[in-house]
Amino acid sequence: YHPHEPSPDLEPTNQSKNRGPVHSWHRASRPSVVTTRALVPVLTIVISKRYRRSMHNRLLALPLVAGAAALALTGCATSSASGNASSDGKIAVVASTNVYGSIVQSIGGDQVSVTSILNDPSQDPHSFESSARTQLAVSKADLLIENGGGYDDFMTTLDDASDTKADTINVVKLSGLDKGGDAEFNEHVFYSYPTMVKLVDDVTKRLSALDAGDKTTFEQNADALTTKLEGLESQTADLKKTYDGEEVAYTEPVPGYLFDAIGLDNVTPEAFSEAIEEGDDVPPAALKDTLALFSGKSVALLAYNDQTSSAETEQVKKVADQDDVPVVGVTETLPKGQDYVSWQQANIDAVKAALQK
Repeated sequence: YHPHEPSPDLEPTNQSKNRGPVHSWHRASRPSVVTTRALVPVLTIVISKRYRRSMHNRLLALPLVAGAAALALTGCATSSASGNASSDGKIAVVASTNVYGSIVQSIGGDQVSVTSILNDPSQDPHSFESSARTQLAVSKADLLIENGGGYDDFMTTLDDASDTKADTINVVKLSGLDKGGDAEFNEHVFYSYPTMVKLVDDVTKRLSALDAGDKTTFEQNADALTTKLEGLESQTADLKKTYDGEEVAYTEPVPGYLFDAIGLDNVTPEAFSEAIEEGDDVPPAALKDTLALFSGKSVALLAYNDQTSSAETEQVKKVADQDDVPVVGVTETLPKGQDYVSWQQANIDAVKAALQK
C-alpha cells in the first residue's frame, strides 16, 4: 500500500470508552499507512481489509503520530465538520457507518447531528481513509457508535487519538452474540434485528441522558422504530415456516443473521468462504465444489456482496446466473435514499422473491 492523499472533507449526514470484545478471527495483518504532512498537518489512516479479521495489527504505527496529529487538528478545526453541541445545540454523534447513523437519526430527529464515517454505497467498506475532519468530528462527539468485533477498529484508533470524553456503544458487545471462543463469529450484527432493537433502547437512554428535555421525543421515536423492527422480525419468522432448512450459498457472510432468522442453511464450502474472507486465492477444489452448487441447482439462491468482489466471486456469480440460480445482492452500508428499515425490508423482499422462484 502507498500513502494516500487526505480524503475529501467528511460532512455530517442526516442519517447519521467502553470497549467490546476484540474479534476472535485471526488473519494476516496488512500494512496501514499513517502520515503527517509538514505544511498541511493532517492525520491520515489508511485501512485496507480484504476481509474480515481483526484490524488492530494494522494500526501499530498510529501511536507514533497521534500526539502530533492532535496538535495539528487544533490548527485545522472547523465547526462544520463536527456538528457538535457547542456549535448548533444538537447532540453530536459519530457512527462508523450510515447503518448506525440511520438508527440514531430516526431516534434523535432534529436534536442530533450525525456524522457517518462510511456512507458511500459504492465504497468497499473494508478500505478506509481518515482525514483531519474525521478526527475532529470524533474529538467533538458526544456519543460514538462502532460495530465492534474487528469490523471497524478504525473507530478505536480515532477515539484513542482524540481528546473525546464521549461514551462508545460497541454493537457487537451489546448484541451478546459473540460468546467467545468462536473462531468464525459473524460480526455483521447489523443484519440481526433483535440486536438493532437492543441498540435502539441503548441509544435512546444515552440521548436522553445527554438531553433530558427531549427524552419524551426520543422515547416516542424509539417506540415507533422498534415497532418497525419487530415487523421485520415477524416477516422472517413467517418465512421460516415455509423455508426452514432451505440450502443457500453466499460469497461472504454479510446476511448471515438474516438467513439464520429465516432458517436458511448456508452450504458454501468452508474453504471457499475462508479464502474470500482472508483475501487469498480460493483453492481450485473449493472453487469447483462451490460452482457445483449452482450447476446442480442444489441451492435456492446466492447472496452476493455488491460492495466487494474478486475474480472468484465474480465467477461464482456468473455461473449462478447461467444456471438460473437467483442472485441476491447485499450491501454493508445503506443505499442512497434509504433508511435502516427500508433497506432491510428490501433485503427481505429480495430473499423472499428468490426463494419463491
